[in-house]
Amino acid sequence: MLNTITILIWIAIVTAAVFMTGTRRLVTQCGKQEYRYPRAAGWAIAIPIIIWAGTRGYVADTTLYRIGFQNAADSILAIPGYLMSQPQDPGYGVFQIIVKSIIGNNDVLYFTIIAAICALCVLLTYQKYSCSLAMSAFLFVASCDCYQWLFNGMRQFIPAAILFAAMGFLLQKRYPAFILLTLVGATFHLSALLLIPAAFLVQGKAWNKKTLLFFAVIAAAILFLGQFTSFLETALSNTQYDDVVSQFADDDGTNILRVLVYAVPVILSLIGKKHIDRYDSPIINLSVNMSILSLGIYILSMFTSGIYIGRIPIFFSLYNYILLPWEIETIFEHRSATLVRVLMVCFYMAFCYYQMTISWGISLF
Repeated sequence: MLNTITILIWIAIVTAAVFMTGTRRLVTQCGKQEYRYPRAAGWAIAIPIIIWAGTRGYVADTTLYRIGFQNAADSILAIPGYLMSQPQDPGYGVFQIIVKSIIGNNDVLYFTIIAAICALCVLLTYQKYSCSLAMSAFLFVASCDCYQWLFNGMRQFIPAAILFAAMGFLLQKRYPAFILLTLVGATFHLSALLLIPAAFLVQGKAWNKKTLLFFAVIAAAILFLGQFTSFLETALSNTQYDDVVSQFADDDGTNILRVLVYAVPVILSLIGKKHIDRYDSPIINLSVNMSILSLGIYILSMFTSGIYIGRIPIFFSLYNYILLPWEIETIFEHRSATLVRVLMVCFYMAFCYYQMTISWGISLF
């Protein structure tokens, strides 16, 4: 039976196979020569994750998604009438209808299709841009992002994963293409629109003035929390999120431990900023700035809402798992880097155990 531990073991097996066969290759990414895992390794890691998420039982939000799919129309001829009803997040509803018209009322296959789209977008992007696919995949699973977003909140994760796969648009500054894709993603989940201003905010060197200004805004929002929530309530009025602020009082906010976990790559980017500046990789600069946005919003969610604000960082936090492997490989000397990798694995496994078993009551085995 597939579970978190078997997925992590499988990642280790795939990694061992890559090194034993010597299939890592030297490629040029954004003007830098770096070693990359073969594309087949990304597929090999993704397949059991897809099966795991596609065949899941009644966990997290699965029941609601299953009911929604079963109640969806099964003919594309129903799409005009569906759109005329002015539903929330129409893109997701149209997606449901199209898939159901092809596969019928098979919810397992439906979940498998969504898992395939999301897992492949994430893992093949790591294969392309991360210096260590194995470490990025490990972090994606051990951080519980894999479980949280493929089993829960998948409507939001569809645009998050697809826009993460469009990382090349940001690196090449192809803003019209990225904005168009973001607008489509916003029809699945309105929060995707935040990536439009973010696309400009994250450009440039790591820790530039724009990112420092962003942190200043976050600090101001926390210091003047009453005024911030009033502004948010006004801004969200007459939208599908008009009741969000009123629910803040019933929400304890994001757990500080989770915030600390997502702070690690950002803290290391400060410690190793001279290495980042000297290497001057567009991939790493972008990843640092995305990680800064992620951490800033997570800090804000500690004081507001873990359910609403705390879910926004998924559009940015996936870049953490490109950044952290590079930091360990580049900032530390070889012997120190080995020790840091071991500590990283232990730290993330401990967090995975806490999050899955203690916090969510889900067995790792």
